[in-house]
Amino acid sequence: MLALIIKRILQAIPVLFIVVTVTFFLVRLAPGGPFDTDKAVAPEVMEALREAYNLNAPMHQQYFEYLANLVRGELGPSYKFPSRTVNEIIAESFPVTVELALYAITLAIFIGMPLGIIAAVKSNTWLDYLPMSVAMIGICLPSMLLGPLLILSLGIYFNMFPVSGWGYLPGDKMLPALTLASAYGAYIARITRSGMLEVLSQDYIRTARAKGLSAMRVILVHALRGGVSPVVSFLGPAFAGLLAGSFVVETVFQIPGLGRFFVQAAFNRDYTMILGTTIFFAFVIIMCNLAADILLIFLNPKLRKGNTAN
Repeated sequence: MLALIIKRILQAIPVLFIVVTVTFFLVRLAPGGPFDTDKAVAPEVMEALREAYNLNAPMHQQYFEYLANLVRGELGPSYKFPSRTVNEIIAESFPVTVELALYAITLAIFIGMPLGIIAAVKSNTWLDYLPMSVAMIGICLPSMLLGPLLILSLGIYFNMFPVSGWGYLPGDKMLPALTLASAYGAYIARITRSGMLEVLSQDYIRTARAKGLSAMRVILVHALRGGVSPVVSFLGPAFAGLLAGSFVVETVFQIPGLGRFFVQAAFNRDYTMILGTTIFFAFVIIMCNLAADILLIFLNPKLRKGNTAN
């Protein structure tokens, strides 16, 4: 187990290096700059700003200085918010994004897994066709369209939930969480159905049924553990995708999360903010995938033996 963790961390280092390098030069080569505005700025003021942020230095020098700061854990000051560093903004806004992702992944699991189990147990019936059709709609409907539809229907027409902001009550977070969870809940439903169908056709399930065990016990005790293994493999990338894919939802619902800051940074050409959030999200995605691999090893003894042998 420890060897697996060390191996994945070592694999992450070159990946992060490539992410930093590609993002750094792409941001610098994009048209415009962090201090471009609609109003005319005196050349001496613009020169002073560029000098203050070391933007007049050669690009390779800026790159190596950024790498040196990154090794120390310093992501630099934000150009848009000069009184705050990127580290401070991430520390303040990322917990909101994590909370939103946790609500979304919980909804996705509690919606997707039961639908997938029912569809597998009642395969080739209307209890199979209807959930899978709804799941396909959830996959095809983008969050940028689903969000406004939920705002208009559940928020404005039925007045069930707040339409924007990030309050303290769970109901205040239902619309953005549901918007973010829809596609992932649909994927979980389809993956659960496939995994359960494969397990339900195994010999040991037929043996359990031949012993006279109830259908509920066969499903929950014998089939569920093997049937949800593909879902566990999916949860790591799914949670990482929820964290990194919350940009649109946070913008639509005016949520003060890290994704919203990233969108603002892209519009403002805030170099350090774009770099910092990209690197941070890349690191989080790698850690989520590692956590999913470790959890899958605990659930699957065969994988545990294989890693011990290696």
